Amino acid sequence: MVPEECTYTKEHEWVCNEGGVAVIGISEYAAVELGDIVYIELPESGSNVKQMDPIGTIEAVKTVAELFSPVSGEIIEVNEAIIEHPEIVNRDPFEEGWFIKIRMSDPGELDNLFSFEEYSEFLGEQED
Repeated sequence: MVPEECTYTKEHEWVCNEGGVAVIGISEYAAVELGDIVYIELPESGSNVKQMDPIGTIEAVKTVAELFSPVSGEIIEVNEAIIEHPEIVNRDPFEEGWFIKIRMSDPGELDNLFSFEEYSEFLGEQED
């Protein structure tokens, strides 16, 4: 997975399409903004979700943030490692720190998300 090949939400989640399976995590920007992540709550595998449904909680020392599903489909895998060791997300939000995998029911929903370039522009606007 390469960040430039993924899509992004304005809620700072990334989505990489791996043959109809969406691998989802939070961006490096989100991991830095949240600070030290101490707890992550995620749904069970087998759950069906709709695009932008709340699907979990990320607790950091400074704040609590909701995680939203960037796509619709069935959750087929949850990253158990980050539930046991949430600090992985701060250290490596893109490779080891992915959150869930969803078998997409409508891959066309990815078109509603930011490209890497659009997300970079969006981040620039956030800092103004």
